[in-house]
Amino acid sequence: MIIAIFVGLLLILFLMGVAVPYALILTSVVGMLYSGGFGLVQMGTIAQKLAAGVNNFTLLAIPFFLLAGKMMNVGSITRRIFSFCNALVGWIPGGLGQVNILASVVFAGMSGSAVADAAGLGTIEINAMKNEGFDTEFAAGITAASSTIGPIIPPSIPLIMFGCAASVSISDLLVGGIVPGVVCAVALGIMVAVISFQRKYPRRSFPSLKELWTLFKSSFLALLTPVILIGGILTGVFTATEAAAVASLYALILVCLIYREVSLNDLVRTFKEVCREASAIMLVVAASTLYGYMLTKFMIPKIALEFFLSVSSNQYVFLLMINLFLLFVGCFMDANAAILILAPILVPAAMSFNIHPVHFGLIMVFNLMVGLLTPPVGMCLYATARVADLSFERQLRGTTVFYIPLIITLIIITMVPAVTLCLVQ
Repeated sequence: MIIAIFVGLLLILFLMGVAVPYALILTSVVGMLYSGGFGLVQMGTIAQKLAAGVNNFTLLAIPFFLLAGKMMNVGSITRRIFSFCNALVGWIPGGLGQVNILASVVFAGMSGSAVADAAGLGTIEINAMKNEGFDTEFAAGITAASSTIGPIIPPSIPLIMFGCAASVSISDLLVGGIVPGVVCAVALGIMVAVISFQRKYPRRSFPSLKELWTLFKSSFLALLTPVILIGGILTGVFTATEAAAVASLYALILVCLIYREVSLNDLVRTFKEVCREASAIMLVVAASTLYGYMLTKFMIPKIALEFFLSVSSNQYVFLLMINLFLLFVGCFMDANAAILILAPILVPAAMSFNIHPVHFGLIMVFNLMVGLLTPPVGMCLYATARVADLSFERQLRGTTVFYIPLIITLIIITMVPAVTLCLVQ
């Protein structure tokens, strides 16, 4: 019965269209009622758990990374990055499709958000590809697929959420995402090259050293952002939260004082957007903390562990079940909410199978990033379809072929822990 309340009721509320945080709080209250009647619904406990959920210094990284990513989307920074990436890899088979992927890798080191990547770089990438003779569906498909790299390569808002929910080192999680992000980019690049060869898509000529140098100088300061972030975390100069603050400060200096492309109105609007988005995320965090408290109280993680052990004691069977489950969850649930709800349940089970929590974190996050490309939720699909002015059906048709490299990457991340853990100290 308790499983029906904490899982079944939550799913019913989601299907009814109840917002995630309110569904989590309502489910938690119903769980309290079930455990002992109305008298055990302690308003003080509810308020304390909601407040404790967001009273976490690490969570400050989220609004700072959001600010850094949005500031990079203002003005010509994304265009500078795209132009340099075009000169660097535009001559490879697939041309602008390869540029699309590399630009997503670079932008991933600034925003930490797949939707920000799809919306920010998407307009430039899709228009450029259409003008060069690429099919609109293909251009929109690779834009959506490559945007999933954003939450894998640091900074990553989903990895920060996982670290907070599962009490795992966020710095280790961010460092652990570097190699999987590169593997994903290579897999997508191979698929783009194969399709482009079949369809005879154009590519640019090999650039001169002078052209490369000119574009590199133009985009150098923007390209320093991921270097500062990743280098600072790897060397231990600053924590993930401090890295977020440094990134946002650097982005502000870049667009306001050096490039001088942001007006006061643009700045105010950007701050408002960051506050609105960060508040929505924090509300989910607060509600999921209360929900997690109730899950622990009713020993749901223990029940989940007993279920997995009853099926098999084999680590790979467990990972297969988890991947299939998370791919299914990603089709229907927001990634951040899924992480906050499921991480406290699944991480203890994973550790009982001797799976490193950082390794499991990347498996979980990557599964849910694939969910951003699967209907009916598919936030990246909707964002890219809007940018490309495509129907959702055509957007999905253009994206489908890129599930292949993404699933191959997921298999590699799952079966080869060293891919995730090789840089983790």
